[in-house]
Amino acid sequence: MDILKLKAPVKDYLWGGQKLRKDFNKESKSEIIAESWELSAHPDGASIIDNEPYQSLSFIDYLEKKGNQVIGKNYHGERFPILNKFIDAKGSLSIQVHPEDDYAQTHENDNGKTEMWYIVDADPDSYIYYGVKESVSKEEVSKAIEEGSIESLLNKVAVKKGDSFFIEAGTIHAIGAGIVIYEVQQNSNVTYRVYDFKRKDKDGKERDLHVRQALEVSNLEPNKVYEFSNENQIDPSLVRLCKSEYFDVFKGEVTNQSLKITEESFQALTFLEGSGRILAGQEINYKKGDSFFIPAQDGSYTIEGTGEFILSSLA
Repeated sequence: MDILKLKAPVKDYLWGGQKLRKDFNKESKSEIIAESWELSAHPDGASIIDNEPYQSLSFIDYLEKKGNQVIGKNYHGERFPILNKFIDAKGSLSIQVHPEDDYAQTHENDNGKTEMWYIVDADPDSYIYYGVKESVSKEEVSKAIEEGSIESLLNKVAVKKGDSFFIEAGTIHAIGAGIVIYEVQQNSNVTYRVYDFKRKDKDGKERDLHVRQALEVSNLEPNKVYEFSNENQIDPSLVRLCKSEYFDVFKGEVTNQSLKITEESFQALTFLEGSGRILAGQEINYKKGDSFFIPAQDGSYTIEGTGEFILSSLA
């Protein structure tokens, strides 16, 4: 059984910090690491395979070489479906929104972006913005952006380690300062900034806003509350964090367990804590911050050691 260890491309956005370097063993020539794209076949930053027999091959090239059968036997999309990343928000991210598929494909030549967040770590009093508090009009939102009061319309949610959130396309949202997140999202890099606190980039310029596009795609009704059942899950030792039409996401504790995989879907693993090894006809060591891709196939593998992991697959 092939198990691919992945090396993540990193991003140095101005709100990032040092935690991904210090705590999760990410590397960069830049001082700041804001994001590491753990499982990515996006042209803006593809993962690189870091073990044999595909050492140094980009994940995009691997998929072109192997075909969609490694994604799942019933998958017929033109792009790999998801993108997984760590986010270190030393500072607050912009208030932003992502479009759904039809709008993104028409206007951006990219996918829409529904995502889920798992809170890996959070400073005391950390918070996110998650949708609007109550129904609002486009005119009210536009006026609030102009006046710099958009936060007053948003649902402010205190967060702690272990929380998870389902962020549907169209949800106005922002990650507050002092939070590390593991994100599973559609394979897209389309973001419309609603408000950026008048911050300046390294060249002393305020970053562009995308108010027109944001107003066209935003859901201006309060978010639905979702509960995700553990029925029909991969293994009873796992806890489902989120299931949508785009992805199925679980959290697991390493208990020297064996996990099954089928031809229906790949599985992607990222270790949030601990160290040990994965056994599947070969032995691959893991440590905190490591990510792996297991192609769709009928089989099983064993995780031995300590720690916590996120497992994602097709729904």
